Amino acid sequence: MPRRYDSPDDWFRENLSPHEEMLRAWLHSRFQTSVNIDDVVQEAFFRVLRAREQGTLQSPKSFLFATARNLALDTLKHSSVSMTRYIPHEDLSEFEDGGMGVPEIVARNQELEIMTRAIQSLPDRCRQVFTLKKVYGMSPKNIAEELGISVNTVWTQLKIGLKQFTRYVDASLNERDRKL
Repeated sequence: MPRRYDSPDDWFRENLSPHEEMLRAWLHSRFQTSVNIDDVVQEAFFRVLRAREQGTLQSPKSFLFATARNLALDTLKHSSVSMTRYIPHEDLSEFEDGGMGVPEIVARNQELEIMTRAIQSLPDRCRQVFTLKKVYGMSPKNIAEELGISVNTVWTQLKIGLKQFTRYVDASLNERDRKL
């Protein structure tokens, strides 16, 4: 059963505030000076709090990062700055919504939930390495230093993580599609 909070401020302090510094660093590593990071973080916090009011969030941290990423991409999309200068083209396809309707948004949210569960299903060390690389964009060398392991171990854990992640996501999406 989800924990009850006395106020929205308590929930914010426990579930979002601890991730602010990491979120800012992650946004800076992806978007540098092409977006106003303060604005993106503030709007992301607002949207996550609004989403929480509408229902229980399974993974507030993941939702926060996904929301911030989408806001930053929207900012780039509406500015005169070319997004391809900051994010390789192949990485954009999963983020662009192209004016999606409700069914597409629901499907995308389901896919994000499946990916979150896929990451959570990984063994602890593998999940740490996979998250630091794929979510926070850290280099294998920095991951190795952060976790006190060798770079070879990082690469091994990434290979295992990607294989298990892909298997989990494929199976979950196939199961979802069979139900439709």
